[in-house]
Amino acid sequence: MNYEQWAADQEITTVSVDGHEVEMAYRDSAALAAARSSGEHSDPRDEDSGPPVVFLHGIPTWGFLWRGVAPHLESDYRTIVPDMVGYGNSSMAEGFDRSIRAQEQALDGLLDHLGLDSVHLVAHDIGGGVALRFAAHNPDRVASLVCSNVVCYDSWPVEFITDLGLPKTAEMADDELEAKLDFAFADGAYGEADSEFVAGMKYPWLREGGKRALARAAVSTNTNHTIEIDYAAIDCPLLCLWAENDAMQPIAYGERLAAELGGDLDPLDEAFHWVVEDRAETYRERLAAFLADNEHRHT
Repeated sequence: MNYEQWAADQEITTVSVDGHEVEMAYRDSAALAAARSSGEHSDPRDEDSGPPVVFLHGIPTWGFLWRGVAPHLESDYRTIVPDMVGYGNSSMAEGFDRSIRAQEQALDGLLDHLGLDSVHLVAHDIGGGVALRFAAHNPDRVASLVCSNVVCYDSWPVEFITDLGLPKTAEMADDELEAKLDFAFADGAYGEADSEFVAGMKYPWLREGGKRALARAAVSTNTNHTIEIDYAAIDCPLLCLWAENDAMQPIAYGERLAAELGGDLDPLDEAFHWVVEDRAETYRERLAAFLADNEHRHT
């Protein structure tokens, strides 16, 4: 699937972040199924689409990160893939926070909009910080948690993202920004990167206003928002499905997270930070097995 089709499949809702009303884009397999079966304005809540699984991306990505995973689970699960506020096709306007503290509020608003009391969460990078905060604050709403090379404890931020948070990013020439994004996504792949993946990851930031939005997202990264989590309050099955060769979020943090939360660590070789792209087939197989083991926890 290319990023144009992914974007065309998205829905838009409004969530509240610190009292600001902000548009949030998301891809919902139940809404797509409802539209196919009954027309454009059908209610996805009428679809018998399986337990809901919410996929959370990180920085500097958007929901398209999950293109090789989420659509393949739609026969058994309702897959919901939001663009965090300030990312992808969600609002990139000024005037609201993009931190993981704010993203937790946005996630809560999205689940309320969808009428979902309990979900399985699958997260990557700073999406993991959002998921861990949400799970600690709402243990009854998280049926299970999968963390893949997520930020946790004091594992972040990383220099590449910190540099993007400097004012110069907003004034950067188009070709300079594209070169930085190519470095992140093409050079950052394990082996040869898929050109459609790279194009899709770059797309939001190369649009008008994208540079400023990227700088805003990067400057909002705050280590305190994962250090302050009460990890002991997280009470659900945990799988750390973690790339072994990631220099940005090393596997030692996955080992610590699994040990302290009583979860399982499942290392994936031949993968860097973009593990869900580098090892998409294996990733979705192991994810599907974990979800099947924990379906009974969904209420």
